[in-house]
Amino acid sequence: MAEKKQKLIANNKKAYHDYFIEKTYEAGIVLAGTEVKSLRDGKCSIKESYIKEKNGELFIYQMHISPYEKGNIFNKDPLRDRKLLLHKSEIIRLTGDSALKGYTIMPLKVYFSGGKVKLEIGLARGKKLYDKRDALAKKDQKREAEREYKKEQLDF
Repeated sequence: MAEKKQKLIANNKKAYHDYFIEKTYEAGIVLAGTEVKSLRDGKCSIKESYIKEKNGELFIYQMHISPYEKGNIFNKDPLRDRKLLLHKSEIIRLTGDSALKGYTIMPLKVYFSGGKVKLEIGLARGKKLYDKRDALAKKDQKREAEREYKKEQLDF
């Protein structure tokens, strides 16, 4: 089976810093034509967005897709609620797990996969302050080790 090429549109780095990502799912999004054209230009932000369940369906709120310049009357509200497309069993599993204490559903990244817009969502558990400090310390340590290794390679 041929691998589908993915083109990243938006990434939520803050989600990885503030949460432990337990499981990830790929979801489709219900969009209008001008929104897809705007996404092709890379005009999307998911930093402030969140996902909630309503009437047995998942929706993403506060996902900002800039209006398409040539879209005139066909443009939609940039912050409108958008329905996510998932299998019923995935929705039930996600909503059941998110009902547990400390879990939430986070949007992680938006990308094109085989010409279709996809959203990677994750079941996330919030980090405590000491977890964030530990992650930053490990990141700094790794960066320093790479810097030393690069320095050794240049000395040869």
